[in-house]
Amino acid sequence: MRYLPLFLDIRDKPCLVVGGGEVAARKANLLLEAGGAVTMVAPALSPTLSRMVADGLLTHLETTFEAGQLDAMHLAVAATDDPAVNREVAAEASARRLLVNVADRSGEGNFIVPSVIDRSPVTIAVSSGGASPVLARLLRARLESLIPSAYGQLALLIEKFRGRVARRLPPAARRRFWDRVLQGNVAEMVFAGNVAEADRALEAAIDAVDPSARQTGEVYLVGAGPGDPDLLTFRALRLLQQADVVLYDRLVSEPILNMVRKGADRIYVGKEKAHHAVPQQRINSLLQELAREGKRVLRLKGGDPFIFGRGGEEIEGLMAAGIPFQVVPGITAASGCAAYAGIPLTHRDHSQSCVFVTGHLKSGAMDLNWAQLCQPNQTVVVYMGLTGVEVLCRELVAHGLPADLPAALVEKGTTAEQRVITATLATLPDEVKRHDVGAPTLIIIGHVVRLRRELDWYRGGTVEPAGAS
Repeated sequence: MRYLPLFLDIRDKPCLVVGGGEVAARKANLLLEAGGAVTMVAPALSPTLSRMVADGLLTHLETTFEAGQLDAMHLAVAATDDPAVNREVAAEASARRLLVNVADRSGEGNFIVPSVIDRSPVTIAVSSGGASPVLARLLRARLESLIPSAYGQLALLIEKFRGRVARRLPPAARRRFWDRVLQGNVAEMVFAGNVAEADRALEAAIDAVDPSARQTGEVYLVGAGPGDPDLLTFRALRLLQQADVVLYDRLVSEPILNMVRKGADRIYVGKEKAHHAVPQQRINSLLQELAREGKRVLRLKGGDPFIFGRGGEEIEGLMAAGIPFQVVPGITAASGCAAYAGIPLTHRDHSQSCVFVTGHLKSGAMDLNWAQLCQPNQTVVVYMGLTGVEVLCRELVAHGLPADLPAALVEKGTTAEQRVITATLATLPDEVKRHDVGAPTLIIIGHVVRLRRELDWYRGGTVEPAGAS
């Protein structure tokens, strides 16, 4: 994060803007909207600024910049068309430890002015860190279309009753109460323009709350997908923002973890080869314990909870304990990684069926139905097969598949670090060693791998060894 986002109270605070053109006018207008007392320094003003002075909105010093003008100021903005003057303003302001912004030169000041969506008292600021103001404005325009102006009225309504709710409910119950309000009929009444009706409905909802009632928690089993945060479902994203505590796996990517509500507790329960941070039985009991405390518990799993995710075991315990839960499917690694690798899992000319298996080694061997895996015109997708890739390829050939059958390994699929190694059953183990591959990986075996050469579309980094076709 290049800049710390802050919302600054400048109401009635003296603010200096150096410059007299349209850029300076935009800066002055923003400061005025926030309640600042603005003084303009410029030998001459644009027509816009002249009108603002005539209307008594700001003060004009008809002169060039002098360092003493910064005395007693709360902040300063340099917005002239002379870079040397702007640098002087920034240097003098910094020497006085003042906040200073230099228009269109983010690196020369110590704060930047973001694009703003004003739904007072709700304010949303969008910044590109100075990298692309145009991009920030485009993002603001998109958000403008998604956020009704009535959100400001909704915020004012909540503000009216906030203290009353705080006195009536403890923090956890309070948060759940407001979640229901903001996603329920009270909010819809405000959006429809029925503010008085919403006021009465909210008051009735507060009166109906029983502070002594035991809060029932809930568990959300959520599939995080194969890594790309854009592949999350809308429901998954909503629950990420609601959870009180999150139990997450090793395969959940950092960008997705960053979407979790900031106040939520995080518990790592990942599993690696020969090492489980938390045993599965303990995960099962922990979900129940946290829910009994009245918490909303998010069990966040890479891929899909019900495809090699042990989600079935976890909800069996929840059902037996009478704890409510939801299951949110995710894009499993097979479909996500294959799609990003340009390898269709089925194809009319090459593969009419697809089998998913797990490649865990047990005492150096794989306990798989080799006869089922060695059928013609079939795609075999192997989860967690990196450690046993040599055993896997050897046994498939030994049970009848041709040694030159195409095979691919996808490393960190769907992410910016994705690598794809295409080879054959005979050569894949050596290629994996040569390229120093690390988890998470997915192995795809079958004639469909040949299609990657023409269907490759995702530029996440690729490896194409000789003899991979």
